[in-house]
Amino acid sequence: MVAELLALELRQSSELLASLRQRLRMRGIKWTPGIARQADVHAGAEVLPNENGSAPGLYLCANIKSADSVSASFFAARASARTSADVSKFVMPILSSIVPDSDFIERRSIKLRTRASRWSRKRLAIACLPSPESSWGTVRVPGEVDVRIVGKPRAIEQKRNAIVRSTLGSSIFSAADETLEEVIVKLLAKRNQTLAVAESCTGGLLSNRTTNVPGASAVFLAGYVCYANQAKIDMLNIDPQLIEKHGAVSERVASALAEHARASARSDYALAYDGRCRTGRWLAGEAGRTVYIALAASDETIAKKLFFPTDRETFKQIATQAALNATQKMMGA
Repeated sequence: MVAELLALELRQSSELLASLRQRLRMRGIKWTPGIARQADVHAGAEVLPNENGSAPGLYLCANIKSADSVSASFFAARASARTSADVSKFVMPILSSIVPDSDFIERRSIKLRTRASRWSRKRLAIACLPSPESSWGTVRVPGEVDVRIVGKPRAIEQKRNAIVRSTLGSSIFSAADETLEEVIVKLLAKRNQTLAVAESCTGGLLSNRTTNVPGASAVFLAGYVCYANQAKIDMLNIDPQLIEKHGAVSERVASALAEHARASARSDYALAYDGRCRTGRWLAGEAGRTVYIALAASDETIAKKLFFPTDRETFKQIATQAALNATQKMMGA
């Protein structure tokens, strides 16, 4: 469509074609003639590598064929979370070379622990004086509050520094737009320490979040998903009488899960939790859910009871966020 609109010839790239054939061969996918279309490139276009797929990105410079008013254009095969990495690596350097610095607008995020939401806007308003070159706002997401600053690079850096220096500092877990699991993995790696997890009510979500972080293999040792009581007994040797006396959803059992997970995995830290909805049954749509979170280290085990009045899926996200928050605090970071 673009070739037709701009009257540009499409030429097959032998390099891209060879790369396509190799990619399909490695994946055991049968070659079909239609796939070769992904190797067609506009005459005069620059190929932008796609490190997460087969079809490349393309950059067409402004007025690529004539003096007509045609803006610089970028094309990607599809938009996804992985596309942003390719944009940062291959598109932004080109944009930086063709767009004056004075015209650049950036966005940065500072992430706060969710309990800061009640007073965050008031304190942010004090820390962030009005500026024509930048603006800010807060977005509440499960388990955290994101402060998003948009504007000229120098102006947003000044606002970011003001927020970090303000009384919000103790509530910030990342000033570099990182997820909490990224912060924890990097902190553990820096200290050469390890983590294990024993999950019940979240069904493995915390293990999933942690192992999504590059470099997690150096710090994450094991994840035990023991949903049923018998699984707690079989997988982590929890005393059946402890469950019978205190209930599976209790501070004592959560602490035992954390301690046994740490001993079994031989990790520096272990997180564990279990929960239930208010009626004691796991049903979507209940008024709220109780969770006990426990964190075991070499010298102590801490546990706390939390209640989140939310739906099942959101509860799992908030519970894992609360567990990671507890880990960061215990590590003194």
